[in-house]
Amino acid sequence: QVPLVESGGGSVQAGGSLRLSCTTSEAGTSTNYCMGWFRQYPGKEREGVAVIGRDGITNYHGSVKGRFSISKGNGGNTLYLQMNNLKSEDTAMYYCAASGAHWCQWRPSLEKGIYGDWGQGTQVTVSS
Repeated sequence: QVPLVESGGGSVQAGGSLRLSCTTSEAGTSTNYCMGWFRQYPGKEREGVAVIGRDGITNYHGSVKGRFSISKGNGGNTLYLQMNNLKSEDTAMYYCAASGAHWCQWRPSLEKGIYGDWGQGTQVTVSS
């Protein structure tokens, strides 16, 4: 189990920006694991937003390409999601996740089923 804690959510107007952070007490997590951000709308399945593997390999949901950017902190225990030009449809609970699947490091996947460790979530609300 990898403990993950999200922060940075909040309320913003459409067109604004937020940066989400995910931290873990286990050093090297973001280096050794495939990590990602997922979101969940009320009554809907959780969906992959952005994931990152080794060497900065990334994968994004089509609806956020060009607006969101996922990155890792230098210390190996932080993950970020920079969200720009936010839209009302981005309103959701956002979760940080980690996967120990080795192949994911080279082909980071948006499929939630391979992620075994999850944070508690942080709410993002975008008003139009």
